[in-house]
Amino acid sequence: MCQLLGMNCNTPTDVTFSFAGFAQRGGRTDHHADGWGIAFFEGAGVRQFVDVEPACDSGLAKFVRGYPIQSRNVISHIRKATVGEVRLENCHPFVRELWGRYWVFAHNGDLKDYAPHLHGHFHPVGSTDSEQAFCWLMQELAKSHASLPPVDELTRTLRELVPRVARHGTFNFLLSNGEALWAHASTKLCYIVRQHPFASAQLADEDLAIDFAQHTTPQDRVAVVATTPLTRNETWTTFAPGELRVFVDGAPLAG
Repeated sequence: MCQLLGMNCNTPTDVTFSFAGFAQRGGRTDHHADGWGIAFFEGAGVRQFVDVEPACDSGLAKFVRGYPIQSRNVISHIRKATVGEVRLENCHPFVRELWGRYWVFAHNGDLKDYAPHLHGHFHPVGSTDSEQAFCWLMQELAKSHASLPPVDELTRTLRELVPRVARHGTFNFLLSNGEALWAHASTKLCYIVRQHPFASAQLADEDLAIDFAQHTTPQDRVAVVATTPLTRNETWTTFAPGELRVFVDGAPLAG
């Protein structure tokens, strides 16, 4: 299956350290070689990069690793194709507009016999089950709320909607509207919150380490979500099967 990476922060931060290790899973330290993508929120805008080349060899991925884009919410995905050909339109993350703001989504897993009735504004461009699920979630959120509700209300609605997709198979996903990052685990997903006092971290997929204390302030807080831990010397928290968490300002919200 695919690999997921998400970041949620209380101040604009670059994801280059985490992405450097994550990209190695796209064909070097793992067999996910059917494309990759990453999306950065910046104010009301989104920078999106997708490529059909393996992330470990992609020139575009190399550019992202060396270009410290500052963002409070980032979603990245490395693809192992199961449904849909290896084509650009099938690369995650996917982006849609709802209530005058962008939404970004990436999915890891397979949905069996999944053909949702899409009758509104949202329709897939590619041929993946993932994009169908995203369009359906957007459609149902639009039906449930006339305008953008607070994060807690959105979370309650997602808790009602997500099981209706997850019953069709594995539905690990990341979703963000630039304000919050939602993460749902059917099988594998974990997270870590980095905050003061910051320490050093060693990547699991590449011989690279960083001392975060040299690159942060005491006020900074960063939550990183991944399919499996990206570092070998930090303690990551594993999601329970069926768990949906929401992160705001670099921390998971209770409830």
